[in-house]
Amino acid sequence: MSALFPTYARWNIKPETGIGSTLIDASGKEYLDFISGIAVCNLGHCHPKVISAVQKQLEKLWHVSNLFEIEGQEKVAQLLVDHSVGDYVFFCNSGAEANEAAIKLARKSTGKHHIVSMKNSFHGRTLGSMAATGQDKIHQGFGPLLTEFTYIEMNNASSLKEAVTEDTAAIMVEVIQGEGGIRLMTEEFASALKAICEQYGCLLIIDEVQTGIGRTGTAFAYEQFGLDPDMITLAKGLGNGFPVGALIGKEGLKEAFTPGSHGSTFGGNPLAMAAAEAVLNEVFTLPLLESVQAKGKWFKAELESLNSLSLVEEVRGKGLMLGIACEIEVAPIIEACREKGLLVLPAGPKVLRLLPPLIVTDKELKKATDILTDVLTTIDAKQGVNL
Repeated sequence: MSALFPTYARWNIKPETGIGSTLIDASGKEYLDFISGIAVCNLGHCHPKVISAVQKQLEKLWHVSNLFEIEGQEKVAQLLVDHSVGDYVFFCNSGAEANEAAIKLARKSTGKHHIVSMKNSFHGRTLGSMAATGQDKIHQGFGPLLTEFTYIEMNNASSLKEAVTEDTAAIMVEVIQGEGGIRLMTEEFASALKAICEQYGCLLIIDEVQTGIGRTGTAFAYEQFGLDPDMITLAKGLGNGFPVGALIGKEGLKEAFTPGSHGSTFGGNPLAMAAAEAVLNEVFTLPLLESVQAKGKWFKAELESLNSLSLVEEVRGKGLMLGIACEIEVAPIIEACREKGLLVLPAGPKVLRLLPPLIVTDKELKKATDILTDVLTTIDAKQGVNL
């Protein structure tokens, strides 16, 4: 009997070791890992430069608290602002904490409380970030949520215009909804966001927890949508598996986050900063980002050949964040892929989510394509006229 709360539906795999895109279980079976810890291990498992950086810091100092200046925070913050439109950074431990900080900062800096977010979004499971999440299943059972959130359909400009008022503090959005089905923002909606924020003076918060740190082929995904966010939230790929989150904000927000206004005991500790610095020095390079774009373009084109199958609706996404929308629930597809040594995720009940490490090889992409083609073709043939 386990002493753990049963908050997770576990798979019958016990991971023991990993290297690059490969995960090895306790029995010695190897899996091609296209989950990457849910878009966390962007540099793959056990990346040597990340290991070296953390080991070096382990022998120097683990934790001192934010009563002291931590040199690593300055280095990582500078890397983040150098590659974004932001000016200042707050460090925490997770995406939920980063979004919680963004909600607090939006309310405090504007003096307003109303925030607009998207249906089918996912921003975390704290009370604040859960309230920002536009999914009833995430809210159920927890009683009254933080008030003054309005949820609208992604890419519905008219609903956006109706929802935003003079009392709106911020609009909170993912440019690609991860948990919501790998749904991309349209150019028209991006333009509407910019116009509405300018008209009403409300802040634009972009949740890059899953899309950031090179996942879509640029440092941050908002760059590909022509947006100029006031705040950017990060976690997942920032530490390649070491727990770390961050909020990047613009100059005008600085005065609202003064000493005592917000904090985190473990946020930005030396170990997390060592991991993050090593990650950013690898990811924020033109060769790596260009390789993600090229690999993503090839992989998506190969997967689009599956559109000929009756059970496949479409392939969508950017870079190495792709989804295969299906006409049926994908749970049996995921299980069949797992049996053949490929680990993939759902993004909602009818979408396969593919999140390979950014360092995935062409050979590994080809292997994954072959497995997906085999599994989907077989299941498609079995479904027949029942679809």
